[in-house]
Parts: sequence; C-alpha cells; structure tokens
Amino acid sequence: MTEIRDCPGPAPHPRGPSRFTVPPGAVDTHAHVIGLPPAYPFVPARSYTPPEATPDAYLAMLDATGMTRGVLIQVSVHGTDNRLMLETLRAHPDRLRGIAVIPLGLPEAELAALKAAGVVGLRLNVLYGGGVGFEAVEAYGALCREMGWHLQFLIDARALPPLAGRLARLPVPFCIDHMGHFPTSCGVADEGFRTLVSLVRDGAWVKLSGAYRNAVAGPPFAETVPFARTLHAAAPGRCVWGSDWPHVAHWGPMMNVGDLLDLLAEWVPDEADRHWVLVENPAQLYGFDAPV
Repeated sequence: MTEIRDCPGPAPHPRGPSRFTVPPGAVDTHAHVIGLPPAYPFVPARSYTPPEATPDAYLAMLDATGMTRGVLIQVSVHGTDNRLMLETLRAHPDRLRGIAVIPLGLPEAELAALKAAGVVGLRLNVLYGGGVGFEAVEAYGALCREMGWHLQFLIDARALPPLAGRLARLPVPFCIDHMGHFPTSCGVADEGFRTLVSLVRDGAWVKLSGAYRNAVAGPPFAETVPFARTLHAAAPGRCVWGSDWPHVAHWGPMMNVGDLLDLLAEWVPDEADRHWVLVENPAQLYGFDAPV
C-alpha cells in the first residue's frame, strides 16, 4: 500500500513580485482552500495529506500579492465534496470564481446551485488520487456545454498525443494546468509538449503555473522559461497565470508567491503581454467583469 505523506504548508508571509507591479484587475487563476476532518473529510484514495488552508489565509495571500481576483480549484483531497470552496465563493461573489469536481448525474438543482455560487468550469484530474479521471471526458464536455462552463485538465503532457483528437472535438473551451505538468528534462522537443503547444495554438487555454512541479532543479526554476515562452508565443490571448497556492504535494524548498510572480517576468517579459496574461485573458475565461 502506498504511503500517504503529509505535505508542508505554504510560506507564512506571502508577498508580491519585486520585478514588476501587479496591475489592477489581476487574477490568480489557480489556488485551493482546504478544510480539516471531520467537518471537511479527506478522501481515503488521496495522494497526500495537506495542512489546513483557510479562506481567510487564501484571501490574505491575494491581498499580499496584489491580486484583485482569484479562482479556486477544488482540491483533490476533498474529492467531489465542494462545500468549502462553494462557501468561499458565495462569501465573495465579485472577487472569486471556482472550478468544481463533480460526479456525472447530479440533479439540475445542484448544478444550478454550483453555477449560482460562481462555478464556471469542471476539473478532470488524472494525476492525483481523489480526482475525476479522463474516461468520461465527452460526457463532461456535453455537461459543460449545457451549463456554459469550460473544462480544466490536470494531466501530464506526455499522455496527450493519443488524447489530442478527443480534446480537439470537445464542444467547450478547455484549459491545461501547469504547462502540462511534466519534467523539463524531457525538453521542448518532447512529443507530448509539442502536442500541448499544438492544442494551445488551435484553441486550448493553458496555465502558466506550476514551475516547481515541472523543474528538475530547484529555485529559481529558470529551466521552465523556454516552455512558458513557447506556450505564450503559441497563443498570447489564451495564457493565464496561477500561484498554485498552498502548493500541495510539494516537498522541496517552499517558494513564496512573490518568487513565482518574479518568474512570470521571465516567462512573459513584455509588460503589455503580461497585462493580458494577468488581467484580460482570465477575465474572459472566468467571466469576470472587464477591468476598468
């Protein structure tokens, strides 16, 4: 039986970047809130055991890093129990949106309640226990079309080549997490990464995030730069940024969100381009009002 390891919490004093000023209207498109049992049970099939990440701590991170808005992603350890995420969304309807994890076949009233709370998409996760896998992707695509949502995938880019045709035929927009969540040692010429770039060029969205998950070496994760620049060049209007706070399932040196924002300055050096990644692009994907 595989050991379920405890993972550490995030850096206790998050800060903004030192290399640029975060613009008004910026969106952190990837973070999690995590409750503790018994109020918020962990699924037995989880891949790790995280510490608590409260809504207050999450909002404090957004404030400290200069983020006007945020998108919460249902964390795998809570499975399809979206309650804590939904409670947080309902408390901050103008500031937050959410990506849920649900089983197929929910009653229409439950789906309507998710949408009313601020859910704008569903996540399929083939990498961590507790997530919903890829097998029924067409059914989830049909559901998202009905609800006006998009799909989000946590998948290793090396698994994409045989799946690319199914993804391309989806009737809704879709977004790939963490630049494909695969080791940079594979190189930009890797078939999986080239497939990801092709999907992005043809209409997919991608999160410029998760540098510490992809980099083989430690901070400052410079080896991720060519991957991020290649993806951004493929579709500058469909790239978004996420902190991935509180950095679950990570046992290396714990980075500050400010360090990850500074890395964004390397990934997208042009200020105007970076503004699109942080402000206009996520406003479009997640349904925020246009920044004023």
